[in-house]
Amino acid sequence: MKAMILAAGRGERMRPLTDDIPKLLLEVGGKPLIVHTIEALAGAGVRELVINYAHLGEKIVDRLGDGHTLGVKIRYSPESAGALETGGGIFNALALLDSDPFVVVNGDVWTDYSFARLPRQLSGHAHLVLVDNPPHLKNGDFALHNKQVAVTGEPMLTFSGIAVYAHALFHGCKAGRFALAPVLTAAMERGLVTGEHYRGQWVDVGTQERWRALDRQLCARITQGGLP
Repeated sequence: MKAMILAAGRGERMRPLTDDIPKLLLEVGGKPLIVHTIEALAGAGVRELVINYAHLGEKIVDRLGDGHTLGVKIRYSPESAGALETGGGIFNALALLDSDPFVVVNGDVWTDYSFARLPRQLSGHAHLVLVDNPPHLKNGDFALHNKQVAVTGEPMLTFSGIAVYAHALFHGCKAGRFALAPVLTAAMERGLVTGEHYRGQWVDVGTQERWRALDRQLCARITQGGLP
């Protein structure tokens, strides 16, 4: 099974830090954020990775190379200036993601979720990991009913940015810039999206405040003898 890490975002809310370094190379707990994700995927046996990039992407390539020092094999999917959004970015990389289904992880999240829990086979076109709503997303994204994800319902949960997708999800899509949400919504309306509710640790590292808080947490854990 292959995985894609989404790394093409500009990181506007993290500026000016991200004027000179990609957000995913900012360190938390003594290592770049993206390295935490790579190590977690490798630990779950997912060692063939695709990483897309746009803003300062060459620095991601320089830092990670082909991935051998991290025990993985990395291929890259470059995007034009401004990036292709999530849907367009995944569609652009499908030729590299020749396992079906495949994992996709937002590069700007940190979690203790075990990727080994993700299904290797799908009953539909997608499987989403949902989490409790953080303070900055009180209304959530989707509802979960008997393992089926729906656009509306109670309770509403937040999409973690961790998912398994089938190539069939993107049938009918065209190359270019497009969002993933409408594609997922259409699949949900056809009953083709399953999900799970993860109640462990999950952080959307989207602001300097949340980045610094996570760094303090992981550094403290290291000091106390735990693992980041």
